[in-house]
Amino acid sequence: MTLYQQWDNYGEDAKVRSTEEYKKVVERYLTMERNVYSELLADVNTVVEGTVAELAKRFAMTEVEFVGFVDGINESLNQGAYDLDTLTAESTIKLDFDLKKLYWNMLDAQADWLYNLPQWDELLTKEERQQVKRDFKKSKTVVIGKKVGRNDACPCGSGKKYKQCCMNK
Repeated sequence: MTLYQQWDNYGEDAKVRSTEEYKKVVERYLTMERNVYSELLADVNTVVEGTVAELAKRFAMTEVEFVGFVDGINESLNQGAYDLDTLTAESTIKLDFDLKKLYWNMLDAQADWLYNLPQWDELLTKEERQQVKRDFKKSKTVVIGKKVGRNDACPCGSGKKYKQCCMNK
């Protein structure tokens, strides 16, 4: 079983045992995730690079948990996303990320424990963060076009009424 498949099943044993144990497993991981982001965001000028095993050890995680972390940051990486299914302990990982994309993805994941980290105050101005939030909310807004009435001109341009043209197709 690959590291990513193990990550996909992360906490399942605890989930089978009890809801309380599952919550503890999840809370433990989220705390580790927050700590890794705190460290990365504290020094964004240094790109962290190493094997999965080395980085997992550096951040006090298991290899499976670190692959889970990579799963979370994957879409924010400048060099493109890693194929998670192919990652092994010897795979080299480079955590070079785009700040605004990372902030956006944290908003998308509704990870307030991450996008409210105090390190963001030094990295993106309040205006920049508000702009990313506005753009994010705007991207999630559904705009419904004007409905064509039965007796309106058909939008296909035939010159006929909609009810006598495309409405019945």
